[in-house]
Amino acid sequence: MALDELKNNMTGDTSACFEPSLDYCVVKVPRWDLGKFELVDTHIGSAMKSVGEGMAISRSFEEALQSAIRMSGIDEFGIRPFVVECSDDALSNPTYQRVLAVATGLAQQRSIENISSLSGIDPWFLHAIKRIVDLFLELSTASIVLTEQLLVKAKRLGFSDKYIGLCVK
Repeated sequence: MALDELKNNMTGDTSACFEPSLDYCVVKVPRWDLGKFELVDTHIGSAMKSVGEGMAISRSFEEALQSAIRMSGIDEFGIRPFVVECSDDALSNPTYQRVLAVATGLAQQRSIENISSLSGIDPWFLHAIKRIVDLFLELSTASIVLTEQLLVKAKRLGFSDKYIGLCVK
C-alpha cells in the first residue's frame, strides 16, 4: 500500500502524508515575582524561585520568545532595550531580567561574542534577540513611516500592537 493511500483516521479524507509539518517553536519562560520582595536575592541559582511560567508557540523563535516574555511578566511589551542596565555583572550572573540586559547590550553595540562569553548564551539566540532589538530601534526612530512591509516584519518578530504603538509613538 502506498503512503498516499493511507487515510488520516481523524479526517477520513486526507492521506496520511498530508499531516501538518512540525515547523513551530515553543518557548517557556519562568515567571518570577522577585520584585515584590525587598531583600530577596534576584540571582538565579539551584533553588527554584519561580512561581509559574509563560509559554508561547509560534513559527519563529523571536515571536515565541517575545510572547512568552509578555506572559511571564518580565516586561509587558516583550524584549526592550534600555529597561535594564547592561553591565558585565548583569550578563555574567543569571537573573530573571538578564534577557533585557542582553537587549540593552545589543542596542549599545556590544558584540555578540562579548555577550556570549560573559553570559554563556549561544550566539544563535543572541542573533535572534538582536533582530528584535534592531527592529525596535528602527521603529523608534523619529522619521519612521510604518509601511505594510515594516508592520508585517514587526508582527513576525512578535511585536504586539501595543508595543508597535509604543515604538512609533
